[in-house]
Amino acid sequence: MAIDVRQLRYFLAVAAERSFTRGARRLNMAQAPLSKRIQDLEEELGTQLFDRESRPISLTPAGHLLREEALHVVHRLDQLQATMHRFIAAERPRFVIGLVASTLYAHLPEMIARFRDESPGLEIVIREMDSIEQVAALQEGRIDIGFDRVMVENPLITHMVLGEEPLAVALPPLHPLLDTGGDISLTDIATMPLIIYPAMPRPSYADLVLSFFHDRDLAPSRVIEVRELQTALVMVAAGMGACIIPDSVRRHGRTDIDYAAIAEKPTAPFLLRRRAGAMSDPLKTLLRLYHPA
Repeated sequence: MAIDVRQLRYFLAVAAERSFTRGARRLNMAQAPLSKRIQDLEEELGTQLFDRESRPISLTPAGHLLREEALHVVHRLDQLQATMHRFIAAERPRFVIGLVASTLYAHLPEMIARFRDESPGLEIVIREMDSIEQVAALQEGRIDIGFDRVMVENPLITHMVLGEEPLAVALPPLHPLLDTGGDISLTDIATMPLIIYPAMPRPSYADLVLSFFHDRDLAPSRVIEVRELQTALVMVAAGMGACIIPDSVRRHGRTDIDYAAIAEKPTAPFLLRRRAGAMSDPLKTLLRLYHPA
């Protein structure tokens, strides 16, 4: 099955106008070829998209589904075209940064803001992507650097440790482990379900967290894997378990969660990942601006 975007635009025009005549007028074309293109689309899909017996015409269940999906596809394509036009018109070099969710709070907003101020001629783009995606994107030239918490062995990639960040535990409000008011040990945390992220792909920040328990011959009572940090925090707030997070998350944390330091003082590296070889001038500028609190 091959559907082109022009067919989707024709279909959406008829669906919006609920009339082939008005749809043709909207598209500035004759009705006959428009009707033929819609028929071709229906034959391609093997289903009717419009109930032509009703007045005005209406969408069938399949038509409603296609309309919902087609709106997303056409909107995304329009966004892509606009982005490319802006890029071509601006003729500015780009610097694309990939990052994983667990680095979002590690002084990155401040650093990137300073980077933008010092690089007015540079278009700075941020892409959220996991560790494996970052490595592939670096090799293919789709990003210039990546920020992460775990190293991925690859001879073409270089990792720079910018710092080690303390970790904290996020707990449901008023949890008994908070009663002492002091640090909470990994042994105590292991008595609770442990919520880790991301579930896939691996290796990831989730494996780093699990290693703290394994190194001490501890096993959480239950491990719950979720895709994203925010999902993990929602589950903590709902009383479903504990989650070990970078301490910087506390600064932007939820009010329906309590946080505590961990007695063993585990840390997570804050890594910059780049292609092996000489550093570019924008990267040198970015590194100069990194000032962890």
